[in-house]
Order: sequence, then C-alpha cells, then structure tokens
Amino acid sequence: MAESKRRGEDAGDERLREDAVVDDVADDDATDAEEPVSRGGTATRARARAESADGRKTRKDTDRVGLFARIARFFREVVAELRKVIWPTRKELLTYTAVVVTFVAVMLTIVGLLDFAFAKGVLWVFGNPS
Repeated sequence: MAESKRRGEDAGDERLREDAVVDDVADDDATDAEEPVSRGGTATRARARAESADGRKTRKDTDRVGLFARIARFFREVVAELRKVIWPTRKELLTYTAVVVTFVAVMLTIVGLLDFAFAKGVLWVFGNPS
C-alpha cells in the first residue's frame, strides 16, 4: 500500500513535470513569434521588409506627376484614411462631450479660485493702493 501511494505521488510529480515542460514550450512560442502584436493588422516583419524593398523606385522609374494629380491623390488618400476611422456612436459622443465639459468646468473653477486667492494675497502683502 505504501508503494501504491508512492507510485501515485510519483505519477503526480511526473504530471507536474510534464505541465512545466508544456508551459516552457508555450512561453518559448510566445517570445519567438515573428509577428508583432497589433490591433487587427496582419503585418509581419517579413512583409514589411518585402514591401520596403519593392517600394524603392529610382527617379527614372516614376513619371513626373502634375500638381492637380498630386492634389487629387492627396484627397483620395484622406478619404481612404477617414474610412478606416472607428467613429463613435451618438451615445458615446454625448458621453465624451459631457466628460470634457465637466473636466473643463472643474479646471476653470480651480484656476479661478487660485487666481482669486493669489490676487487677495498680493493685495494683502503689498497693501491696497486706494
């Protein structure tokens, strides 16, 4: 019976050792990951390197683009970036606005009270000229 308890303890110890090995492997996988963690992106370092190598063009590869074409491209890119923005809902917008207005009112009160206190202090120290 003592041997069976020992065997059970040994089996438990083996299970603990196996769990530790599994945890070590999981930690190694997490630290050796090549992909940076991003919010919804699919970029990898290899892809970034490949795109940067492909993106290099010499002056003679690119044609000279006119002023209006550059302005049009700028506005197209602005619209493309604005489509990526996560716009707040009406409820979120009202909540954020209320928070900002409340914060500004509190700060205005603090600064106003400090200004009043310092003005009274200066008049007390240097005397009232009237």
